[in-house]
Amino acid sequence: MISGKTTLIAHLGYPTEAFKAPMIYNPWFEQQGIDAVVMPMGVQVDDYPAMLAALSRVTNLKGALVTMPHKVSTLALADQLTPTARIAGACNALLKLPDGRWLGDQFDGEGFVRGLLRKGRPLRGVRVLVTGCGGVGSAIAASLAAAGVGHISLFDRLASSAEGLGSRLQQHYPQLTVRTGSDDPADHDIVVNATPMGMNDTDPLPLDIDRIAPSTLVGEVVMKTEHTPLLKAALAKGCEVQVGTDMLFEMIPAYLEFFGFGTASADELRAVSQIRY
Repeated sequence: MISGKTTLIAHLGYPTEAFKAPMIYNPWFEQQGIDAVVMPMGVQVDDYPAMLAALSRVTNLKGALVTMPHKVSTLALADQLTPTARIAGACNALLKLPDGRWLGDQFDGEGFVRGLLRKGRPLRGVRVLVTGCGGVGSAIAASLAAAGVGHISLFDRLASSAEGLGSRLQQHYPQLTVRTGSDDPADHDIVVNATPMGMNDTDPLPLDIDRIAPSTLVGEVVMKTEHTPLLKAALAKGCEVQVGTDMLFEMIPAYLEFFGFGTASADELRAVSQIRY
């Protein structure tokens, strides 16, 4: 029950139809007796700066979850940023400080890496391909670098996005080998689709599945459906996969701590989740 005492967390993005976070947070809040709610708010790109300024004046708003297409632009709109957000070049969490200023952080990459580690996947020294170097792809690449991978290949249809991310990675991780300009998944231990391709069944595959070895783990960030066409094709080849919601369940404990609501394990969150596809 939402009351006059309820604390609000905005979930900002567009379109909202694929949002899954409210179906995880809100059942958990109810189970824990926490008077808070995550509220989806569809905000288009041109309206986003004004909307963020207005939300900073809402007195019972704790902060915001930020998703596509606003993760990169939020970096310039936040008043303070954590080092993680700066390295990733994107922001997916906003905490409203007592004076109304926004503190920005980034948890996409942490969630993705936690999901890999939970599966027992070794990361130190491995070769990774990340295709899609926007907000979520940049965050995943940054967290993989922090976890000790040895080589990262980066690809984006906008070449400057991949090159900029590569430069930031090498600045902070000089021992890391970084390559840009190719989305060939051959000879990689982990392959990540961080593009929106897969939101619709008619989308072309974002990667050449014939070039992916059965020993490769294929990870996805799309959450509209559990097994995208890419993951179905990877499973058919015998690959281990990581679905988009794995990243979400693993990052939520970090969000809860950020907002001051304690923490939870991914298993506890899955037990109460009401996710529907």
